[in-house]
Amino acid sequence: MSAALAMPPDTGLDLLCGQLARNRFLPMPPPELLSCGDGDYRAIGAEFLRHFVELGGLRPGDRVLDIGCGVGRMAVPLTQYLEHGATYDGVDVDARALGWCAANITPAYPDFRFQPLDVAHLLYHPGGAQPAEAMTLPFADASVDMVLLVSVLTHLELPAIARYGAEIARVLAPGGRCFATAFLLNAPAREGIGAGLARLPFPDRRDAEVLVAHPEAPLAAIAFEEDLLLGTLLSAGLRRRRPAAYGQWSGRAGGLSFQDICILEHA
Repeated sequence: MSAALAMPPDTGLDLLCGQLARNRFLPMPPPELLSCGDGDYRAIGAEFLRHFVELGGLRPGDRVLDIGCGVGRMAVPLTQYLEHGATYDGVDVDARALGWCAANITPAYPDFRFQPLDVAHLLYHPGGAQPAEAMTLPFADASVDMVLLVSVLTHLELPAIARYGAEIARVLAPGGRCFATAFLLNAPAREGIGAGLARLPFPDRRDAEVLVAHPEAPLAAIAFEEDLLLGTLLSAGLRRRRPAAYGQWSGRAGGLSFQDICILEHA
């Protein structure tokens, strides 16, 4: 892995993220593996590396667990940020995506490891052995400094989120953080949905605490009332350490990213 940045963090991070977005020599999955998650693979990876550092407090020596790692969209930029002695573990239900990562990332970066999470999901892994509500992460207690949960809560129902939260709380070391994205329903988000500004077809139902964008495939995109989601995670042992960095998904002006970003820690 790369050495820690020698320049001041702000200058060094700016330079690194710019290079990552343009670097044609870093691993790039074939088009048929990019069906989940739109946008430019390199640019989104660079964007999130900045968020991990600036919002999540990611450090070059951290032990990272990426739940729902897919085709390495977050792993590839992290190969250029994490230093020797840090570790990265990616888990996912998609065997093809994991196979590509293991073949194209791990040989050059042995501290980047990928393994399947055999959890049932109606869209992505209907034949999974473990129900999502009973998922167990294959990692020891207090063994991870940062958990990445990018575009995962948007595809889970509340009982599964409660279980994921409890497992994340278990594996997080003291002082550890969880970087999680979600669609959070609050007054500005509902105003955007009601005005037809949302970038996903969530219905304008002010009485509903949970909204699905695609009724024919409910787990494709789920939005939760903000307090409901935070309460579920709090019951699982995680609390949000500061207000969310709200995103653009609902038509909110000036959103930092597409989804809303929450930084969670032990309750």
